[in-house]
Amino acid sequence: MKIVSLLQSEHVIPNLEAKDKLEVLNKLVDTLRTKVGEQEFEAIRDAVLEREKIMSTGVGKGLAIPHGKAEGINDNYASFAILRDPIDYDAVDGQPVKLVFLLVGPQSSNNMHIKMLSRISRLMNNSDFRDRLTACETGDEIIEVFEEEEKVHFGG
Repeated sequence: MKIVSLLQSEHVIPNLEAKDKLEVLNKLVDTLRTKVGEQEFEAIRDAVLEREKIMSTGVGKGLAIPHGKAEGINDNYASFAILRDPIDYDAVDGQPVKLVFLLVGPQSSNNMHIKMLSRISRLMNNSDFRDRLTACETGDEIIEVFEEEEKVHFGG
């Protein structure tokens, strides 16, 4: 499964204004509201917030990859934001976060979830790619950059 197949322009926020981590997480989860029913939507929010309580998903280099597995959903969902102003996120390197990629999946698909997290991490580790993302002004531009980068790294 390709990362770009999970991203649609309504799930991508190119200039997100947020004052803290909780606001970022809630706004990213909110983009998924139309994809699932109300019960599943709340399960997604709970899963993401619970995972964040265990350990910060701020992985360094200005990036956070909040994620979770939720009961009652059958597919993987993603949203992505470039923050207007970087925020403190308790990242492992102590640096503020500017790029946030949210991934949620079914409780039962541990293997796919780990594979997608790995793929996201691999792409986002490239500083040139991160720079190209931050230069984007629209959700469609961001999706196009993801698509180009996935072709370079994973073919097709």
